[in-house]
Amino acid sequence: MWRLVRISLPAPVALGNGTAQVIINTDDSGAPTSIAVSMTAEALDGLPTELNKENTEGGWVYSLPLPEGVNPGYSEVMLDWNPMGHPPPHVYTVPHFDFHFYVIAPEEIEMIKFSGPEDPAVQVSDEGLIPPDYQVIPDTAVNMMGVHAIDMTSPEFNGQPFTATFIYGYDKGKLIFLEPMVTLAYLKTDPDATMPVKTPAHYSSPGYYPTNYSIKYDGANKRYLVDLGGLKGSE
Repeated sequence: MWRLVRISLPAPVALGNGTAQVIINTDDSGAPTSIAVSMTAEALDGLPTELNKENTEGGWVYSLPLPEGVNPGYSEVMLDWNPMGHPPPHVYTVPHFDFHFYVIAPEEIEMIKFSGPEDPAVQVSDEGLIPPDYQVIPDTAVNMMGVHAIDMTSPEFNGQPFTATFIYGYDKGKLIFLEPMVTLAYLKTDPDATMPVKTPAHYSSPGYYPTNYSIKYDGANKRYLVDLGGLKGSE
């Protein structure tokens, strides 16, 4: 049976010379099948080239409102533009975007704070929250963000240049965000790529979680899409 699902798209957010916004796709029953950040082609030009002096990490952070009318379990989408990349050196120190899809409330994100890599908040004792081949790296803990788990089999850790990768984020033992990272140079090749996402045994929060992610240029609409796809519901 067909079901009409009304989704109100949020106003686009200025990014570079263009805009970015979040788009959610659903199936006929209204269940979300993907959630994506859509950037107009012009958004890749006119981006800041210097570090953000108001951000200790140096990145430029853009909060993207979520569409109304469907709830895939994500509460906040943050786009980080890193004009000089970020650690580790010679791996992620190239201009790139981080796309944080959070499953905790914005006020909880604001309260994330670490005293250092020895802080118990960086530990994830439940191994079922960590996908195969991933390692939680205590040195990646960032205030008002989380600590990151990295796929150690990714090409950038095995002698190949970084183009795109998929990260998981945690705080106080809970999985709190999912994060595709994509270089500016790779986006400018107008890619059409879909990669599998390695998934944990379970999640900390109910919602719809990806089994793949895509990085694509939509030539007809002159936009770039960074998409969490193949969403499956999890209790």
